[in-house]
Amino acid sequence: MKDNVSRRHFITAAVTAASATMIPEAVRATPGKIRILGVSGSPRKGKTTSVAVQAALDAAAQVNNNIETELIDLGGLEIAGSAGASRSDLAEEILDDFQLILPSLQAPNLGGLVIGSPVYFRSLSSLCKAFLERLAVLRKPQLALADLPVGTLAVGAYRNGGQELVIEQIQAAMLCHEVMIVGGKPRAHQGATLWNNYNDDILKDEFGITSAKNLGIRVAEAALKLKRQN
Repeated sequence: MKDNVSRRHFITAAVTAASATMIPEAVRATPGKIRILGVSGSPRKGKTTSVAVQAALDAAAQVNNNIETELIDLGGLEIAGSAGASRSDLAEEILDDFQLILPSLQAPNLGGLVIGSPVYFRSLSSLCKAFLERLAVLRKPQLALADLPVGTLAVGAYRNGGQELVIEQIQAAMLCHEVMIVGGKPRAHQGATLWNNYNDDILKDEFGITSAKNLGIRVAEAALKLKRQN
């Protein structure tokens, strides 16, 4: 028992140290800034989903000088799914790379989220699903993400390859946090849909990239409106 406790403390210290070096800005809120956080749920780091989420963030940043953005690319990270517990003291027993990104989700100036996933067999990736399950730690003792504007996007191998199904799956999970689901402007009312038909050069999908940009704009606009109301 003593050995297990010592090992847990050792791993916790290692994760904490890694977090401080990998995401140094995550817990620092820039005065007067509203942060829009983008999460790419693809296991392929830096590829189409990541580029699409970054396009949404870039568009969000253009809405207002008070908007700052941060991209978290889950590609290459090891994130286990839910262990069946949402209490923070139990959820933290799972020591993996989720602990590295948790500070960004707890940033005091977090104003909105853009979550993206590739389409695998007309469903979201297992990595994105694991990420969504681990967000349970932010539900108790209070709903930390309540009323947060959240936009979603999906990248598929076909123009109609299940993107809207994946968007609905992400939205359904996030509604458990009582977030504000945000759609895009025309041609992206539900969320951004992108088609990887150009050998991973997703920027060539002009329709899809436009829908990603419009999604980012809407998330930023909603974040600014909520800030003014508060």
